[in-house]
Amino acid sequence: MPHDAIATCPICGGELAVTRLHCRSCATTLEGDFNVGRFARLSREQFALLESFLRSKGNLKEMERELGISYPTVRARVDALLRALGLADEAAVEDDSGEPTPGDAAGAVDAAADALDMAAARREILERLARREIDAASAAAELRALGG
Repeated sequence: MPHDAIATCPICGGELAVTRLHCRSCATTLEGDFNVGRFARLSREQFALLESFLRSKGNLKEMERELGISYPTVRARVDALLRALGLADEAAVEDDSGEPTPGDAAGAVDAAADALDMAAARREILERLARREIDAASAAAELRALGG
């Protein structure tokens, strides 16, 4: 019985490379350096979130009900998922220092809301770890995926 491929090294956290492919039908074997694709790099928790997103057709309120977590946590996890997939919107206006441009009140409000969402998402991950719903490695991966 085949197992799901992993894309992250369990020792150092580096990206694993697929170097051999085999066809069970005709026994052809290919060797080289193959990309596993962005979805294979997701943690189990991120993949479950993606499945929930698809089931709810992108409705975050429905995801909130399905997952039993707060809306800000859902939003922060979806944002983290987008970053993990390399699909995050980098449209925020910043100056050379990386800070939001002064005088942009809407940007400041959005930045504050994002910070609260991120804090809520981190707190949710740590609470799941404390309840032993996830292990330390999964918690660490989720916290890394949140970035910030």
